[in-house]
Amino acid sequence: MAEIPEPAGSQPGRRGRDRSAAGITIREMELEDLSVVFALGERLFTAEKWPNLYRTWDEYELVDFFLSDGEFCLVAEVHDTIVGFSLGTLLEKRRSAWAYGYLVWIGVSPDVKRAGVGTRLLNRMTELFIEAGARMMLVDTEVENRGAIGFVKKQGFGHEIAHLYLSRNLSTHPEYIKRRAARQHEKGHRVGSAGLTAASFPALNDAASEAEGADEDAPGDDADGAPGTSGAAGTTGAADADES
Repeated sequence: MAEIPEPAGSQPGRRGRDRSAAGITIREMELEDLSVVFALGERLFTAEKWPNLYRTWDEYELVDFFLSDGEFCLVAEVHDTIVGFSLGTLLEKRRSAWAYGYLVWIGVSPDVKRAGVGTRLLNRMTELFIEAGARMMLVDTEVENRGAIGFVKKQGFGHEIAHLYLSRNLSTHPEYIKRRAARQHEKGHRVGSAGLTAASFPALNDAASEAEGADEDAPGDDADGAPGTSGAAGTTGAADADES
């Protein structure tokens, strides 16, 4: 797709829509958008590139945000096609005058990278947080994600605080091994009760085995459970939002 020029300005439209002359529309996410947004996240947050985000991005994560923080769930459209999204939440502490806007996920399709979509999503989210009473806005990322770091710094974020992510591979834990053996036994029982053998459907059997072992073999996890590098924009999945 051809690059869309960075908009010089925008005007608010009806029903929370933010329109620009370049054809980028920022609006609140709607129910029928969920499947499209989830598919875009699946495309962006892959196990090979961002292992941590691959593990945490799922249907439940998206639906939870939509149900609990719908006013901070945004999509970006170009010619009625969703090309980006952002998910946030407002953090409020009891007996404190401070409220924090937390940008948790932001993703932009590579088809419109550097077209200003990520900037527009972030700007609109900032406005919503201010309207809700937030005095500070938070994002997080991993030190290896230089693109996301450069993007948020360009938008005025700073005051970096180091944060360490650790992981543990549970596939060698006795309870995990016991439960996996039970699942294999149950699968064999269902096959036997149906009068079939594993040889009756080898492709299906192989697919099930691959699915069970997929997360164990995700990049960054060695057999001894030593974590590797991971993640774009930390809990904040700022995949392909690094615009210049």
